[in-house]
Amino acid sequence: MMKYSTSPTPSTSYPRSTSPLPAPANYQPTTASAAVKRYKYLRRLFKFNQMDFEFAAWQMVYLFVAPQKVFRNFNYRKHTKSQFARDDPAFLVLLSIWLFLSSICFALGMSLSWGQLVLFVLFVVFVDFIGTGILVSTFFWFISNKYLSAAGAGGDVEWGYAFDVHINAFFPPLSLLHFFQILLFLVLHNLLSHRGFLACFVSNTFWLASIVYYLYITFLGYSNLPMIKNARVFLLPLPALFMFYIGTLLANWNLSHMLTDFYRYRVL
Repeated sequence: MMKYSTSPTPSTSYPRSTSPLPAPANYQPTTASAAVKRYKYLRRLFKFNQMDFEFAAWQMVYLFVAPQKVFRNFNYRKHTKSQFARDDPAFLVLLSIWLFLSSICFALGMSLSWGQLVLFVLFVVFVDFIGTGILVSTFFWFISNKYLSAAGAGGDVEWGYAFDVHINAFFPPLSLLHFFQILLFLVLHNLLSHRGFLACFVSNTFWLASIVYYLYITFLGYSNLPMIKNARVFLLPLPALFMFYIGTLLANWNLSHMLTDFYRYRVL
């Protein structure tokens, strides 16, 4: 049974400046080690009655419409629980369920057999999501602590927070590419399976929006931390990304076709 939300009222303020600032004096000092935090998080992973699914669902909605509000509540957690990273795995559980369902939709859209569908879902969940998520989170965590740490701000970026930023940024692209694009694929009678310019434009625009969402939410996540300076580096790929998008349209290179071909190759 889902428990009622006890989470803070959603913040309506906007993200702070990305210039380095000292950590607020009323932040609670971190006392638990990373191992203890990890143990508590994993222990709660199977205790669904202790998870705040209502608040996690609110975060998913606001990652689309106002992602800066989501990260304001990470500051609230630092004030009250002495850590930026989530201590409640409800968001991860909901995201995993959404990934499972959207992957099934994607597999059905590709007309995979039942055996191929199962293999496809396993690849997406354990390789594309968990495996890649750990690698990307670890990379950003290392880069942030090594090169983006503000002198005198105090504290390091938590790996758990880096993982939270990644899964926050992963949700909108997942929804756009695995669900809304397939929905459009079915409604418009296989438009995206065509080889013409219109199909290429629609597919690649979905990809552009997805990557922009990922970079922007990642930027918001790290700019929210008082120990990080120059978080704008996460937005530096945007001009090159737009030029690449124009190039794919001129070359009529449909990125969704490339993705589906890759998926089919993996499950054959």
